[in-house]
Amino acid sequence: MLKSTIDKATGFEKRFENIGTIVYEDSTSAAKSIAQEIANLIKVKQSQRQPCILGLATGSSPKGLYAELVRLHKEEGLSFKNVVSFNLDEYYPIEPDSINSYVRFMQEQLFNHIDILPENCHVPDGTLSKESIRDYCDQYEAKIEALGGIDLQILGIGGNGHIGFNESGSLQNSKTRLVALDHITRVAASGDFSGLENTPRTAITLGVKKIMEAKRVILMAWGESKSNIIKASVEAEVTSLVPASYLQEHRNATFILDQAAASKLTRINTPWLVEKIVWTDQLIRKAVLSLALNLKKPILMLTDADYIENGMSDLLADSGPAYDINIKIFNKLQNTITGWPGGKPNADDSKRPERAEPAKKRVLIFSPHPDDDIISMGGTFKRLHEQGHEVHLGYQTSGNIAVADDEALRFASFVCDYNEKFGIDNSEATTIYKNAATFLKNKKASEIDTPEVRYIKGLIRKGEARAACNFIGLPDLQIHFMNLPFYETGAIKKNPIGVGDVEITKELIEKIKPHQIFAAGDLADPHGTHKVCLDAIFAAVRELKPKKFMKDCWVWLYRGAWQEWGVDEIEMAVPMGPDQVLEKRKGIFKHQSQKDGVVFQGADSREFWQRAEDRNRETAELYDQLGLSHYAAMEAFVRWHY
Repeated sequence: MLKSTIDKATGFEKRFENIGTIVYEDSTSAAKSIAQEIANLIKVKQSQRQPCILGLATGSSPKGLYAELVRLHKEEGLSFKNVVSFNLDEYYPIEPDSINSYVRFMQEQLFNHIDILPENCHVPDGTLSKESIRDYCDQYEAKIEALGGIDLQILGIGGNGHIGFNESGSLQNSKTRLVALDHITRVAASGDFSGLENTPRTAITLGVKKIMEAKRVILMAWGESKSNIIKASVEAEVTSLVPASYLQEHRNATFILDQAAASKLTRINTPWLVEKIVWTDQLIRKAVLSLALNLKKPILMLTDADYIENGMSDLLADSGPAYDINIKIFNKLQNTITGWPGGKPNADDSKRPERAEPAKKRVLIFSPHPDDDIISMGGTFKRLHEQGHEVHLGYQTSGNIAVADDEALRFASFVCDYNEKFGIDNSEATTIYKNAATFLKNKKASEIDTPEVRYIKGLIRKGEARAACNFIGLPDLQIHFMNLPFYETGAIKKNPIGVGDVEITKELIEKIKPHQIFAAGDLADPHGTHKVCLDAIFAAVRELKPKKFMKDCWVWLYRGAWQEWGVDEIEMAVPMGPDQVLEKRKGIFKHQSQKDGVVFQGADSREFWQRAEDRNRETAELYDQLGLSHYAAMEAFVRWHY
């Protein structure tokens, strides 16, 4: 049955949602709210002299929650001595001290920093013989039952809707068991294991039945990458294909989301279908463009009947007829298109995305990895340089973990051969090569590279980045390798953003005093490298805001190889012809270590140049479908107002 209650956190009517759903501005505030609920429950149980039974999750989603629980313990005296925890799952087979084991994850993220009793921490055992797993799982459930069941179960959600490792097809009465991991799940985890071939195929998971028996369930999800599966879990029918949808039938379950994860919910994405709204310019643009795309009509072909039949009669009454609305939105979209991303000199810029003056701008492009610049905005990058602007590149991280081991050995061997050929003392280089070869030969899956190996890999990516910039025409003096400290852990899991990261970013901005900053605006993973790099830029810009030069600095956000801005969000679209598309491809090819099956390919088997071209072509096709000029490709940007 569809709910029609009012969500106190947002004020929206939840007519389309089949489960309680609360949306927070960001994952930090959401995590603090969940931590407070857990803290209150622990205190109530303490006052009743009872144990508090928590079901805990792993992955990136609960990191902020565990950090806040640690803070509550250290700064506000919250004790966990009465807490008994049961983790949802564990890879199988895996040693508890493995860098990717959930035992180690829980110790590093939570257990080692609070006063919970070690004997009260339960994580499925990944070292068992297969023959003993069934009895072990029965005992795991028996321990939970003996304590009266789980008081509060924390969940994340997989891209296919799995909860725990209960993959698509898991039944509602499924028990704790050994399961085969879905390909989508393994691909999502493959980055942690340095490739799909090293990623476990099986895991032990708490069954859906035990999750559904918990007295209270909170499912948390952050980032755009979760938005589609959240909509399916919350608004669609209950189905074993999306195990998270089972929670619609739980008596006390809540989905807690950040804005990005909630972005596809009907009440967020198309609020005019839920209640009477105030039609802002942004909402009008979004509604009209959505209508045109859904009906496969150019904007100027939309009729009054189209508006009325698709829940937009209020807009028609306020701002109609359809012809007037269509013209307004068509002109706004037309004005986003520009072949002058740095502004067109001596031109009327009142309807252009960028200012005409100064005619020659200082431009700072930030690239999270050493290839995001050319992949995501290579056409714009080249055009800015060709149109006479002083373009600088700030490569925020070394990108060293994305280089294959054999590439590192190949380059180390080359240095030895080079030295030998030209009579350069080769002893130290040979030692480094031999040590690297020995280490890599005996390297365990997901083992952290030695500093020497990491540096070699970083040099490879540095050289490729410089080659791409030189291809565009940039001199070396305008290429800046920042090597932000948060990234240099040697592992997939990075440190949080720190003061040092922000200071390095501020120093580069102050040095260049740019009129334009371009930054990667990816929000898919709130803990991913792109988002951390963006946060460093945002923090730096806010701190520098009082500076005189910042009054004339605009910040433009681009997207990565995986996704693009919605057409209703785009504020600057830079078109490319077929020749420019090919030039961009040649620039991407300078990053040879990222071709032909890269370390972090993800679920998409296309190479980065293919993803970029497909995405840019699709953006151009959207503009064409909406009735605007037809280009071979387009790169899109959104302006950030600070």
